[in-house]
Amino acid sequence: MIVPKNKLTHIDDSGRPAMVDVGDKRPTRREAVAEVRVRFPAKVAKTLRDEGLRSKKGPVVDTAIVAGTLAVKRTHELIPFCHPLPIENCRIEAKFVTGRDLRIRCTVSLTHKTGVEMEALTGASVAALTVYDMCKALSHEIVIDGLHLVEKRGGKRRVVQGKVVA
Repeated sequence: MIVPKNKLTHIDDSGRPAMVDVGDKRPTRREAVAEVRVRFPAKVAKTLRDEGLRSKKGPVVDTAIVAGTLAVKRTHELIPFCHPLPIENCRIEAKFVTGRDLRIRCTVSLTHKTGVEMEALTGASVAALTVYDMCKALSHEIVIDGLHLVEKRGGKRRVVQGKVVA
């Protein structure tokens, strides 16, 4: 089924919500990369770096990676019209990209009939929420910002930074 550009895919012909039927689609290799920033007050960022990215609750980044990975695998339980997917790979990386900003990047891939954008976005966001939870005792001025799809490959089109490139 070809969907007109001005029609939402999760709405049926009568205007009711519906899961997209992917039964006739051909499986292809698909990958999505999402990213989010966690911005700390300068003093908190320094404390975290000095403590090896550990808080009183434990290893911040390691815990965030585990939480984000679990979220990727359970996205279909959180987002109503996401299909349950056999995730083949999930990588979550976190590193300071400025003195205050921790960038979390989630890459998800599989071979299937539908993409993994929502899984990558969910993984990145839950990893960021986990960082917040583990560090909130240090400050409630921590900001989670800029969740976005960096890239999607596979399926009908390739998207980079929100623009269709193929």
